[in-house]
Formats: sequence, structure tokens, C-alpha cells
Amino acid sequence: MKNRDRYDKIEDSPIIEKKVTTMRIHNTLTNRVEKFTPIHKDTVNMYVCGPTVYNYIHIGNARPVIFFDVVRRYFEHKGYTVNFVSNFTDIDDKIITKALADETDEMTIANKFIKAFYRDMERVGSSTKYLAPRVTEYMSSIISYIEKLLEKGYAYEVDGEVFFRVDKVADYGILSGRRKEELIEGARISIDEKKENPLDFTLWKKTDAGITFPAPWGEGRPGWHTECVAMIQDIFGGKIDIHGGGSELMFPHHENEIAQNRAFAEHHIANYWMHNGQLMIDDKKMSKSEGRIILVKDLDQDYMGFRLFTLSNHYRSPLEYTDEILKSHVNQWEKIKRTYSQTFYQLDLADRLDSKPFIDNHLKRINQKFMAALDSDFNTANALSELYNLMKYANQKLRQRDTYPEMRGALEVFDTFFRILGLRPEVQRLTQNDRAIYTAWTAARKNKEFDKADRLREKLLERGIL
Repeated sequence: MKNRDRYDKIEDSPIIEKKVTTMRIHNTLTNRVEKFTPIHKDTVNMYVCGPTVYNYIHIGNARPVIFFDVVRRYFEHKGYTVNFVSNFTDIDDKIITKALADETDEMTIANKFIKAFYRDMERVGSSTKYLAPRVTEYMSSIISYIEKLLEKGYAYEVDGEVFFRVDKVADYGILSGRRKEELIEGARISIDEKKENPLDFTLWKKTDAGITFPAPWGEGRPGWHTECVAMIQDIFGGKIDIHGGGSELMFPHHENEIAQNRAFAEHHIANYWMHNGQLMIDDKKMSKSEGRIILVKDLDQDYMGFRLFTLSNHYRSPLEYTDEILKSHVNQWEKIKRTYSQTFYQLDLADRLDSKPFIDNHLKRINQKFMAALDSDFNTANALSELYNLMKYANQKLRQRDTYPEMRGALEVFDTFFRILGLRPEVQRLTQNDRAIYTAWTAARKNKEFDKADRLREKLLERGIL
């Protein structure tokens, strides 16, 4: 059996702090780092915008998948119950275009790439255990949401289409820092004679292409900006703690979500808005349309190294990808995994895996600095520095004799860090055959049978035991 449970569950530990300490988060809405205070005690309600499922995800799409998984894991480590929701947009013009190209229907395309998305999430170590609403399952809620906006005068219907009146929202632009006047002057907005204002956006699109849905104003589909905000209202019933997504969603998507909810419920949807920076290639963002992408499924098994890479910069900063940078993190992960597995195996050989760990002051400081880094706006780059310090500590103990309590302590800290960061070394308990090889190697060395010892040592190295 694999040792997955060691770093996949939050368990009692001598070093896990059950007391919720002060956390500070950069709030895009206020552009300030603020103390985190949940709406409901000991509970975090968070929503992260998910993919439009018309293709496999690329490594730029994977950055929020990984980062917000760490956010969730850390809140759970702190003792919070986390209600995590991330949606699937399963009806969209891009999906229809893909279905036509493949000579199939939209739901076949959506189902195919939802399954592929879950596989890619598991590859990069992110949990798939969360509520994942599909737009097509929430159509009645979306229509009801639009109806209320019409009733309140924030929306208007023209020839079977519904638009949102941006002018009626006084603080439109609060998230992105853009003023309406500047947007009208400088934005490239397509001319639509149906609109009262060029900034007004579509809530309901009249169309006969692909799957359509009946609504009081006509057959069609919802606008993209209304899907998430209506699902948040349906699922959570009010304001949530955190709304997250990539920085490219700030405008217009998240800005338009806020505008609608200001009209619908007179609040900004979430107390904290979090946005991760983009992953770049040659100083340009990933782009499916321009063919500048690397798919997650094509990473050739370097998934944990890739996860390490995505966490190596602060989440709000852009992240530059090169093959060389990824390879360096893959190599770094191999070093971490080797230290962890050797510590694990040495404890297993000594029958000390279940013994009580000894957490000395050095180990406590490493743990405290790791947690402090994540408390400070989820600074995973600084947290990884403490993981590397832990690796050095464990290697030092491996070179010494009779340090099993300290090694057990290091393993405990490793397991805690791995649970939070979502890193999985996939170490297994030693088999009887492994133990027999180790015993034979020890005897060969003692008897000075060096050729035999070398052969046995190679087998142990292949298994990562030495």
C-alpha cells in the first residue's frame, strides 16, 4: 500500500497548530493586504472560476488549479472547514465550434474535457473533492437571477436579448481600478445598436446555434459574466469569504460579476478577492488561439516538479516558464523526494516509523517560518525555502548515528509540509524482499565481499532506500 495517507489527510501531530493564528491576504478589491476574518467562525466559503471545457488545460490554466488548492489545504490545516466551489462552463461558443469541428455534440465535448481536467488535476497533485457546478445544471437559477435584475431596472431586454445597465452601478471599475469614462474612450468595444451604452454587457444571448434554453424573453444562452455570480448566489445564498481566479479575469469578468451582484444583493460578492499572476512563455501569456501552449498532459510525468515550479514565485507575480527552469525544479523535487524516502526507509528498517517524533528547536523554527510565510499572503516561495532547510536538516541526521527520534521528527514535518503544498513523494513501506536485500548488503559489507555489496547497493539505490 502506498504511503499516500501520510500527506493527504490532516491528522493530529505534535507540530500541527490547531489554534487559528492571524492570516493576512492581499485583497484585490481594496488593493491592500488585510487581516483575514471569516464571515462564519471556523468556516471558509470560497469560489474559484473554473475552465470552459473545450480543450485540454495548458500549464497556464494549471497555476490557479495548484495555487488555490494550496489555499484550501492551508485553511484546512489551520482547522477551518472549507466549502470550496469551482465551476465548469459546459456551454459556450468555443465548445460549439469544437463540437462542429469534431462532428459531435456539445455535451460530448464538455464531458470529455471535464474528465480530462480531473485527470490533469490529479496529475499535478490537486484535490478533486469539491463542489463543481456545471452551467447547464443551474440554468433556472441563472434565469431567475436575470429576471430580478430586470425587475430592479438594472437590465433591459431588446429583441430576445438581455443587457446589463453599467451606468446604474456607481462603483463600476472598483476591482480593476478602471473608470467608465476611460473604458468608453479607450476600450475596443464592438458596436451593438441594441445596447443603450457601449459598456453594457450581455446577460442573455439570443441564438439558435448549439444547445439553447427557453427563457421568458426568448430561446438562447446566458452570458458568461452571469454564470458564476448566479451559481454563487444559489449555492452560498449570500456573500462569501473568498472569490479567486487568474488576473486575466479581473476585467471584464470579475468586474461584471461585482456589478451584477451590487445590483442584485447590494454587496461585492466576496470579502476578499484573490488573483494569481499569469504564467508566461517568452514574456507572453499562454494562448491556445496563437498555438503558444504546453498542455499539462504533455509534461511527461514531471508533475510534482511542475507543482514545485508553480509555487516557487509569489502567486501574485508573473511566472516565466522555460524548459530549463522546469527541469531545475524537477531535479530539486528528486532531491527532496530522495531525502524524504531515505529518512522514511531508515526509520522503517529500524521499526521506528510509528515511534514518537522528537521536534527539536531547529525543527520548530523551520516549521514556524514555513507557517509564517503562508500566513503572510500565502508566500509559497518563502515556504519552499523552509522545505529546503528541512531537507538539509534531514540529510544531516541521516549522516549521524542514533538520530531516529530526530529523523522521525523530520518525517513528521515533511508530511505536514507535503499535505499543505500538495506534494506527493509516493513512498511505500519496505517489502520483505527489500529488507532481505538490505540485510544481505549489510552482511556483505561486514564480510568484505565488496563486489556482492556493490551489486546489492545498486539494487537499494534503485529503490531509493540508500
